[in-house]
Amino acid sequence: MKGNMLIVHGGAPTAVINASLYGAITEAKKSGLVDKIYGAKGGSGSIVSGDFIDLGNLPDSVLERLPYTPGSAIGTSRTPLVEKDYKEIAEALKQYNIKWFLFNGGNGSMDACGKVAAQVQDTDICVVGIPKTIDNDITVTDHAPGFGSAARYLAASVRELCYDVASLPIHVSVIEAMGRNAGWLTAASALAGKPGEGGPHLIYVPERPFIEEEFLDNTSDLSKKYGGVVVVASEGLKDEKGVPVVPPIFQVGRSVYYGDVSAHLSNLVIKKLGIKARGEKPGILGRTSVALQSSVDRAEAIQAGVEAVKAALQGHTAVMVGFKRVTSTPYSCETFLIPVDEVMLKERTLEDRYITADNSGITEEFCRWCRPLIGEDFEVFAPQGLKF
Repeated sequence: MKGNMLIVHGGAPTAVINASLYGAITEAKKSGLVDKIYGAKGGSGSIVSGDFIDLGNLPDSVLERLPYTPGSAIGTSRTPLVEKDYKEIAEALKQYNIKWFLFNGGNGSMDACGKVAAQVQDTDICVVGIPKTIDNDITVTDHAPGFGSAARYLAASVRELCYDVASLPIHVSVIEAMGRNAGWLTAASALAGKPGEGGPHLIYVPERPFIEEEFLDNTSDLSKKYGGVVVVASEGLKDEKGVPVVPPIFQVGRSVYYGDVSAHLSNLVIKKLGIKARGEKPGILGRTSVALQSSVDRAEAIQAGVEAVKAALQGHTAVMVGFKRVTSTPYSCETFLIPVDEVMLKERTLEDRYITADNSGITEEFCRWCRPLIGEDFEVFAPQGLKF
């Protein structure tokens, strides 16, 4: 018997969340098994009210632009859900004849996905998760859609900034990267190039204690050597006691809004070293840029949507689509299904082997792992100082 499909977006958008939506819609239409393809308008809060968007009737001209459109075309939310909400969602799915429920999001959304699956486990409703995160902090999967594009944006921006600073080497520039507890995105700045050769001089991730004295000593030495210094720091930096170097200014549940780490570190340099410094904070710009969208990320996001629909239609439930690395050179990945309880609210942090021994850099091993995910090579710049 045919039924309807409902797709929900949870958490912050990425540059490719709409690509996964595109993959899911096109595969559902292709199957011929789905009556209605719905999108929950504005996230999980619309499930109970039935405030749905009919995705099956989108004009082709709109559908084909989804993979290249920033934000979430159906809207998303960080609506906190409690036990009674899951019961109401389960009843709503039955009411609207939803046979296949797809939740696109990070580890928090996968927690919701798993709890919905538990509520409908005695029905014929199939619940499948589509991974999405710029932080790359979902466990088990090699990586998740959204990360590659954010990594490309940061690496490209840092690369250009390094050339600017080298041109007028009079100050320290600190770039703040998103990622509360996981340094994957911060680490991606290493793809900008080698320190002193078009890349950042110092990279600080939240997996290692941030020691102020070491930072100032390193910055002072590098300033004397190069004049201009580029530092990339995670928003979630903590000291040796695990205390954030800049206290959070606002917190609601799991959502933590940190103070300005880049401004704090820049001020330290100015006050304690007497060197000009400034902070840069791409923030949301780094997760929404379609101009610097990774073609690999886009293709894999589409694939994640396609595979989620295939899994649901085949009767799989309480699973999330994951990616398994086959080779890095040439790059090859394959999808597989992960039991959703293995990823619910479980955070994957940057591995030790990817952080240099001095805690202020990223290893070449990480660069080999990350490089394929950001897509095409960057444009070749003229050499600094026009040296050949």
